[in-house]
Amino acid sequence: MQSAKPFTNRTFTKRVDHDGGRHRPPRAPAEPAVCPGCGAVYVRRRWSRAPVARLQAARLAAPVTVRICAACRRRQSGIPHGYLHVDGDFFAAHRGEIEPLLRNEVERARADNPLHQILAWSDLEGGGLLIATATEHLAQRLGHALEKAYDGRVRYGFSHENKLAHVWWRR
Repeated sequence: MQSAKPFTNRTFTKRVDHDGGRHRPPRAPAEPAVCPGCGAVYVRRRWSRAPVARLQAARLAAPVTVRICAACRRRQSGIPHGYLHVDGDFFAAHRGEIEPLLRNEVERARADNPLHQILAWSDLEGGGLLIATATEHLAQRLGHALEKAYDGRVRYGFSHENKLAHVWWRR
C-alpha cells in the first residue's frame, strides 16, 4: 500500500508587493485635514471630495490641518496603475460621444474615491486613445462603462506583481 503524498499546489503564486508598505503612512493623520492640491477632506479616516465630508469636517471642533492626500502624491509620482486602450472604427466615428462618457465616469468615480484620477490622456497613431489611470480599479470601471454603453469587446489584463491593469475596448 502506498503512502499518501501531502498536497502541494505548484500553480499557486504568491502576490508580491514591491512597495512593502511604503505607500502607507505610519500613522493616520490628524482629523480634519484638507489637501491643497485637489481640495479633498480627510474625515473619519478617509479622504473624500463629497460635500458631506466638508460638513463633517466643519462639525468637528478641531483645527483643520493642511496635508497632501494620497491621490495628489500618486499624481506627483506619475506612475500609472492602470491603462485603458480604446480603438476601432466605431471609436473613430463616435469619439465625440465616447470621450464625454469617460470624463463623466471619472468624475463619478472621484466622488467615491479621490484616488481615481487620470494621469494621462493621449491619442494613438491609428486613431485610438490611451488613458493612464492612477488606480487599476478606475481602468476597469472605464472599460465596464464602455461595454455597458456601447457593447463592444473588453479584455482585461492584470499584473499582480506590480499592481497594474490593462483594459482594451474595441468595437
